[in-house]
Amino acid sequence: MLKTTLIDGFTPAKFDNQISGNLLLETAPEDDVRAQKFLIGVRNEDGDIYRLIGATKHNSFTNAVEELEDLELTDELADMEGTTHEGCDAIFRQE
Repeated sequence: MLKTTLIDGFTPAKFDNQISGNLLLETAPEDDVRAQKFLIGVRNEDGDIYRLIGATKHNSFTNAVEELEDLELTDELADMEGTTHEGCDAIFRQE
């Protein structure tokens, strides 16, 4: 199961309901989500990471990435495999 949290102080993106509708997400405190092995950030229209999604297994992480790509979101780190940015292994945004 993927864990997720909304980051206080940031507005969710207009497409956020699609994320929660397409992924099986368990809401958890931010510290619990950040403690997961793999971390996905989602940016809002202002460019802020407002949602974090954490996965314990690579398979779960890969499935989440594929679901977000199916929503036509772009992974900023796709060409930089093995690199993290802002603490995330993938960061998605709408083009």
